[in-house]
Amino acid sequence: MDNKKIYLVAADMGYGHQRAAYPLLSLSRNGIINLNDYPEIDNWEKSYWLNSQKSYEKISYFKRVPVLGELVFRTMDYFQKIDAFYPRRDLSKSTLQQKLFFQAVKKGVGKKLIESLNKEVLPLVTTFFVAAYCAEYYNYQGLIYCVVCDADISRAWAPINPQSSRIIYLCPNERVGERLKEYGVSSNKIRITGFPLPIDNLGPDDSLLKNDMAIRLGGLDPRGVFCYKYKSLLTSLFPEIQPAYRPLELTFAVGGAGAQREIGALILRRLEASIKSGKIKFNLVAGSRADVNEYFKKAVLNLGLNDNDNVRIIYHPQKMEYFRLFNLCLRKTDILWTKPSELSFYTGLGLPIIMSEPVGAQEKFNREWLLSIGAAFDEINPEFVNEWLFDWLDDGRLARASLNAYLHAGHQGVKNIEKEIFSNF
Repeated sequence: MDNKKIYLVAADMGYGHQRAAYPLLSLSRNGIINLNDYPEIDNWEKSYWLNSQKSYEKISYFKRVPVLGELVFRTMDYFQKIDAFYPRRDLSKSTLQQKLFFQAVKKGVGKKLIESLNKEVLPLVTTFFVAAYCAEYYNYQGLIYCVVCDADISRAWAPINPQSSRIIYLCPNERVGERLKEYGVSSNKIRITGFPLPIDNLGPDDSLLKNDMAIRLGGLDPRGVFCYKYKSLLTSLFPEIQPAYRPLELTFAVGGAGAQREIGALILRRLEASIKSGKIKFNLVAGSRADVNEYFKKAVLNLGLNDNDNVRIIYHPQKMEYFRLFNLCLRKTDILWTKPSELSFYTGLGLPIIMSEPVGAQEKFNREWLLSIGAAFDEINPEFVNEWLFDWLDDGRLARASLNAYLHAGHQGVKNIEKEIFSNF
């Protein structure tokens, strides 16, 4: 057995599951294996996942339609709801969402994948709970790990029979660990590791992260309001804070369904003068979606900004290459504006987050987590971003959020996950 390699299983649905897997690629024997698109997959099984993904994306996008769109989305979201955490109680009863997924597993979803992986056993690490169901149901012979991708989770993440399950959970925060206990998962199957963040953004001994933080804090505090007050703490953590000598860099990212792209175009219009004057650099993240890329290109062209170096669109049709380009972009980014998806955990890179409207129950809880550690703010009307964004810079709140994020969100997920997996060999 190669005791320094794993099978890394995700799902090609949106970005969340694959983005969580991407930082673990160096540990993987076969790259990322997608439960909904692996080599041995049957046509019926692939159709099942394609139909599921298309339905979710359509409903997510349809949500923008007044009244009816919200009603349809709430109906879907009900099946993946997350109950209030308090009072603490037994929440181990199976849910409809969980039963539907488990029926698919019993029908044969993932069966051929597990049979293939069982030919040479390695630790199986998945960022998609259904793959963990499959591994357990079809008797995978190695250890089964599930990396959790949100700050709080629905009952579907835990197995049907949690008390007897072999699945080991790698959790991004303490709340997820406590939630899994409410769902009946044994404490000895829960590890608090933090979310896996890209090594290329950290560097050896966090050297890149600390250097980027020193530059970012200066840019986020042009008047020195925050950095002067906490000078002794900051200089103990980072190299000398550099004064703001470059344009502020703002990055806006849409989700995998492409929803909220209109917000990016609106921000672009409202910050047009600051972009042209060189006061701000603006990155529009289209991800791997060609339609969103075209939408952003038209928005840039309509404002005559297509030849302006202060505007950039981050896009690549292949998701792995998109993740790489996005991570490079984040090294220069001062503020990340996005909905509170799995990108919420990227605040651990010292990135203050401006949150657009959450889409789905899990994003509402991601939002609560970000607010609880002081790393994010709800967006104010984007129509007036050219006013309130600069007020936030002047009073130092964005620099404060950056430091809170660095100190409290965690950024050692990959290291902790690797230690957990390979300590058993």
